[in-house]
Amino acid sequence: MSSHNAPAQVTGWHVPTIGGVPADQRLLAALPELVRAVLAALLDALPTYRRLPREQVDGELARTTERRVRALARAVRTGEPAPDEEFTTVRQTAARRAEEGLPLDAVLLAHHIGLEVCWDWMTRQAGEGDTPGLLTLHRLLLDHLRQVTAAAGAGYFEERRTMVDERHAARNALLGALLDGTPADEAAARAGLRLAPGYAVLVLSVDDHPDEHAEDVDRTVAGRRKLRRLRAELDHRTRHSALSVLAADGGLVLVPLDTRPTDLPTAEWHRLADTVAATARAAGAPVLAAGAAAEPSGVATAAALAYEVLDVARTFGRPPGLYRLDDLLLEYQLSRPGHARPRLAALIGPLHGAGELLTTLRTHLAGGLNRRHTANALHLHPNTVDYRLRRIAALTGLDPARPADLLRLTAAVAAHDAERA
Repeated sequence: MSSHNAPAQVTGWHVPTIGGVPADQRLLAALPELVRAVLAALLDALPTYRRLPREQVDGELARTTERRVRALARAVRTGEPAPDEEFTTVRQTAARRAEEGLPLDAVLLAHHIGLEVCWDWMTRQAGEGDTPGLLTLHRLLLDHLRQVTAAAGAGYFEERRTMVDERHAARNALLGALLDGTPADEAAARAGLRLAPGYAVLVLSVDDHPDEHAEDVDRTVAGRRKLRRLRAELDHRTRHSALSVLAADGGLVLVPLDTRPTDLPTAEWHRLADTVAATARAAGAPVLAAGAAAEPSGVATAAALAYEVLDVARTFGRPPGLYRLDDLLLEYQLSRPGHARPRLAALIGPLHGAGELLTTLRTHLAGGLNRRHTANALHLHPNTVDYRLRRIAALTGLDPARPADLLRLTAAVAAHDAERA
């Protein structure tokens, strides 16, 4: 190389020598030997690298190793960091490793191992009087390692972020196709997924976390933290297989099923109910949810039904949990406008002026007609509950203790709530 093409040296820089030979010349003279030693060390220490194709190890990896040694030699010769384009190459190489699925710790450790091999080789060449040169080399190696590690980490994370963004977009496209009722096979393929035999469609209504109302807490931050915890639990419970669109106040989730919806066992709905309960605990906020199951082509219809069931559960004041249409058949039907609904609601019209009687009736029906449960829930003496039930019977002509009247009273309360909603 002509002198006018040689890299400029730092003013006052003295190239360290090993055994009386400039260290950069020693590195370049031993280049083939060092490349073989680095590759052997990588394959010995990193199982992930042992699983790479042999042609990749002998080709791309060997060329990359040679380039790193030449960059180190240049830094030794000039006392300056490698040029920016060298670290651009480091970022690009790390991005390829991310795309290939190699873990970040292995990628960064590979750079450490490569420089360790070079350092060990240099120390073996050193003789008496080379300590100052070795100290200078050690500092250069640490500086080089710091820069290479930063560049590799940045390149790796940029690629991973791109991959996550692309995966997120592809999964959203699949979710959109299913909710639109359009053929979703191609969208599933682009997302790297296979369409499930069926999907459980869950719509969630998430209450506020107490932090969202604290005076000294940013409401938006508290809501995002709640949502992050909910998503993490949902991913854990569904093994990252669920498709979702969620916000701090709720959203929609599609959980892939292993069987067709018509063959879905009750135990699977219990598992989904447990999932909803677990997400509520993780979020630190009550979650009211409704669900329906369908084959891929019926997801749009199932989602519409689930939203209706959620609205019914909310209208009738159901406690947090997961509800299906089967859980709210009477309430669902009575929530549909019709001639019978106002007349049913009128059956308990005489109770409107005595709010405690309507509350007692609603609590008694919800508690399975257990007077002690009703008394405990309302903090009353059981005799007071008995008195109120007699008053209800006297005012409406319908006695909760008579099976023939019980259905009419249950329907009347549901119709009353639906009319008010």
